[in-house]
Amino acid sequence: MAASTGRSGSRTAVKVTAPRLSPVVLADLDGDSPPALRRGERHDGGRYSRVQADGLELAGTDFAECEFQGVSFSDTQLRGSSFRDCILAELYAPVFRAARTTWRDVELRNPRLGSAELYESGWQSVRIDGGKLDFLNLRGAKLADVLITDCIISELDLGSAAGTRVALKNCTIGSLDVSGAKLKDFDLRGTEFRSISGLGSLAGAVIDDYQLSLLAPLLAAHLGVTVL
Repeated sequence: MAASTGRSGSRTAVKVTAPRLSPVVLADLDGDSPPALRRGERHDGGRYSRVQADGLELAGTDFAECEFQGVSFSDTQLRGSSFRDCILAELYAPVFRAARTTWRDVELRNPRLGSAELYESGWQSVRIDGGKLDFLNLRGAKLADVLITDCIISELDLGSAAGTRVALKNCTIGSLDVSGAKLKDFDLRGTEFRSISGLGSLAGAVIDDYQLSLLAPLLAAHLGVTVL
């Protein structure tokens, strides 16, 4: 809840800590002949534009200060890879295999992802702006300082995830699962969602009055309360 009511009926303001984001600034990128994408290597300062990386084996690869523009990672294996100080614009992948990856100081702009397998990943200072994701699997992930804006997510799985200073603004979410999640300053205000699973793990989330009215029947059922 964004505010509470005391015995006098007055509302007591509650401070919500917003995500702490560092802007990603890239300079002197190699756009003419960026290094070829190879498994387990470190790639620094490359600009990859309209590259077809579909089906590549890139597990354990490190990307630092790289820019990806319109790159296709369909069915590419990125398990255990890391992205640091990177910008990924118009990322495309019907199946995005990126479990146990590390994301630090990253911007994703208008991604188009079908099944995004990002379970048990680590996110620090990450921003997603726009785009559409059919299934965002962040089960068991550790999220800190994450901002997602103007994004359509059909299914968001945060089961057993830990989220601190996470905000979803002007998003549309079909189903949200927070079963077993540990949340703090998890701001959902201004986001639409059709259903929520794991109501017992919503502690630490921040919602607005309108969202509370939508949740009321679900909360009553969860608590075994009969409303007549």
